[in-house]
Amino acid sequence: MSALQLDAEQLYLALLKGVKNLIASTPEPVYLAGITSGGAWLAERLQRDLGRDGDAGVISSSMHRDDFAQRGLALSAQTVLPFDVNGAHVILIDDVLYTGRTLRAVINELFDYGRPASVQLAVLVDRGGRELPIEARVCAATVVLAPTQTLELARDHEGRLSFVLENKKEA
Repeated sequence: MSALQLDAEQLYLALLKGVKNLIASTPEPVYLAGITSGGAWLAERLQRDLGRDGDAGVISSSMHRDDFAQRGLALSAQTVLPFDVNGAHVILIDDVLYTGRTLRAVINELFDYGRPASVQLAVLVDRGGRELPIEARVCAATVVLAPTQTLELARDHEGRLSFVLENKKEA
């Protein structure tokens, strides 16, 4: 275990403020789409807390991952976009940005549904370690973690957010 302490609820408030400002500076139509699963939790909550009509989208990276042969089809939620992607300004929401490979897969998935006017990214935490040139427009916190560590968002039965920081098991 590490001494790193991240208050996910406090970071959520910073994300909320950043996404609100991003929406205000983006022409309509603007839609939120959360990346399964942590990003989907965040997008759902942002949609509600921002008083936006309808549901936020949920988008999965499963079908476009470059490690599909090793991971197989994830048991997470599949893509549901309750809006027309064509011409829309889509704000992708994720919990932890790391290599950028999940985002690459998600963007491919998004374009399977149409051609958005723009795609922007808002994340709770950027942990560095990028392998692709992907950057968040809104980021609540930046942390540095060893490649042997994982950081995952967790949600309790009341919807409160927290982080789980673990060291990867040696193979």
